[in-house]
Amino acid sequence: MFHKKSVWLYLLPGMIGLLAFYVVPFLWGIWFSLTDGTINNNFVGFANYLRVWQNEVFRLGLKNTLELSLLCAPAIFILSFLLASLLRKRVAGDSFFRNALLMPYLMPSSAILIIWLLLFDYGGVVNRLVVALGFPRIFWLEGSALRIPIVLLYIWKNLGFSVVIFTAALQAVPEALYEYASLEGAGYLRREISITLPQILPTAFLVLVLAIVNAFKIFKEVYFIGGSYPDESIYTLQHYMNNKFSKLDYQDVTTAAYSFAVIVVVLILLLYRTKSVRQNDAV
Repeated sequence: MFHKKSVWLYLLPGMIGLLAFYVVPFLWGIWFSLTDGTINNNFVGFANYLRVWQNEVFRLGLKNTLELSLLCAPAIFILSFLLASLLRKRVAGDSFFRNALLMPYLMPSSAILIIWLLLFDYGGVVNRLVVALGFPRIFWLEGSALRIPIVLLYIWKNLGFSVVIFTAALQAVPEALYEYASLEGAGYLRREISITLPQILPTAFLVLVLAIVNAFKIFKEVYFIGGSYPDESIYTLQHYMNNKFSKLDYQDVTTAAYSFAVIVVVLILLLYRTKSVRQNDAV
């Protein structure tokens, strides 16, 4: 058996890399956001934060990012839970459906964007369906209409990963609980609320957190389609930081990044608090 002290020898290389490339830059970035960015890096306190938060473009990007996240994350959570419930029992072809749902998550973003551009082009499949239903064509890839393809793209890309996580958790729930509930006359909705959700609460919390975190990374797709300065309805906080970085305004970039980090941490803590209250009620 290994001595406990020898374990640190195996952990040391990874810990050094973690400190050098994550912890130290993160802490140094906090200090950098509190300085004026001159050669002397004079301490200015929260002056950078006040200036950035007074910037209308920053507030616009933050608002759109939160709106997209609050729209996409619940949609992923609900749809993935419903699909996982359908795939709960072992049936012929269930592995194929799970792999098919997971494929968009594994595909390169460039390939997915090509598919989406072909679907939502002015002469694409979606507009052909719109015309067939008697409506005029829509410029899906321009202006505020671009928000719809972006949301659908995020859901399509990330749905499969959440379904796989939910499916694994659902298969661990004892089938006897559902049989007993059925004998007592409980319907599908009652069984899902009273049995399934309490049993998989930690997994549900993980899926929701991952959905929120992944929703914040929607900038790449928006940037490839709409460019650095898209329509105001899809201008995200990442656009603001990317444009500031290209102008070498590093103080504003770090200030916006840490402001956003605080918001994400607060949201996750609220979710964790809600999860803890739910667990205590279940007990």
